[in-house]
Amino acid sequence: MDELIAKYYFEPCGVSATKATRQIMAESSIGTWTDIQTLTAKMRKHLGPRTVQYSKKTKTLQIAYPLNLFELGNVPQLLSALAGNIFGMKIINNLRLVDIKLPKNYVKSFRGPRFGFKGVRKILGIKKRPLLGTIIKPKVGLRPKEFAAVAYEAYSGGLDFVKDDENLTSLKFCKFEDRVVKTLETVDRIKEEQGRTVLYAANVTAPSRLMIKRADFVRAHGGKCIMLDILTAGFSALQELRAQNYKMVIHAHRAGHAAVTRSRRHGISMYMIAKLARLIGADQLHIGTAVGKMEGSKQDVMLIKDVIQRQHVAAGVYLSQDWYGLRPVFAVASGGLYPSLVPEVVKIMGNDIVIQAGGGVHGHPDGTGAGARAMRQALDATLSGTPLNKYARTHNELKEALKKWR
Repeated sequence: MDELIAKYYFEPCGVSATKATRQIMAESSIGTWTDIQTLTAKMRKHLGPRTVQYSKKTKTLQIAYPLNLFELGNVPQLLSALAGNIFGMKIINNLRLVDIKLPKNYVKSFRGPRFGFKGVRKILGIKKRPLLGTIIKPKVGLRPKEFAAVAYEAYSGGLDFVKDDENLTSLKFCKFEDRVVKTLETVDRIKEEQGRTVLYAANVTAPSRLMIKRADFVRAHGGKCIMLDILTAGFSALQELRAQNYKMVIHAHRAGHAAVTRSRRHGISMYMIAKLARLIGADQLHIGTAVGKMEGSKQDVMLIKDVIQRQHVAAGVYLSQDWYGLRPVFAVASGGLYPSLVPEVVKIMGNDIVIQAGGGVHGHPDGTGAGARAMRQALDATLSGTPLNKYARTHNELKEALKKWR
């Protein structure tokens, strides 16, 4: 029988765990708070959920739901059921959706990533090493010409990837269209001068109709990458963007995720959000760094990286998930990174990552170009097995960065 299996952490309020479980199951499927005459025995048999496992020690619960309760290819409907009204019930103090194991029929109703990390590598012509990127800083404030000039410095210094920040869309002093045109001209200039292909992720986050219009604009001007704030825009927006089947990389920013993921006792896990992002079709996804400014342990970050990059995740704390051929996603390490942290990030996360540094590039004492070169030097040293302090003896940009950020 095709079923979805949801794993929850839960804390009852004033009732037994058994009663709370029954109410969670009812409210997320065919039932309600009381017995109803319209619910037939046939419905219960064919559409009723069942308890798979309950642990009093860990306060975790696994519930199996018949696939027929869910519309294929519709993540908003999935979450309305399994992460909807149940979070508002008085008999629950805390509830956290940890994971969902998805059957083949459900997974196959989605496109998954068009490129994934292998496709992005092919676009850039980079086979093995981590990618290096930056977020143009300040987040907002630069005019299009200034923005493009900073991007040029970053690319010239050896970075592969430049992106808008999460709250830079189309502002009075920096209109989306003007910024895209100027920055893509810079991308072309780097190709002419250095023979390198680089990417610019233009933030198309907006109401869906405008989002598509902006994505079309990027495509029309030769852009190869677009960015979406997938939590604030919503999974519906990500599905709509993927449905266009653009020949452009979709870079997924997780702005706002901590509002629902940070508590260990309530909300939705980042692991779960990452799984849905891959299911729908993000090619790149921010997952944390384990060493930078953002919350997230090494274990958490690596579990998320596993679920977006491997074909099968071994059973452990979380449910296993067979991805039925969906392409793996490029994990993006971003948030408070600078050259000194590059060896640790690579050690923890491996080579199939995008290392993004914003302040860690633009905050270099000698400016953006030097900051980009320092990041590239830190990566080159790491990949060659050379300690950064030793490498810095003959690489002044790295030397200055190590002085500022120890």
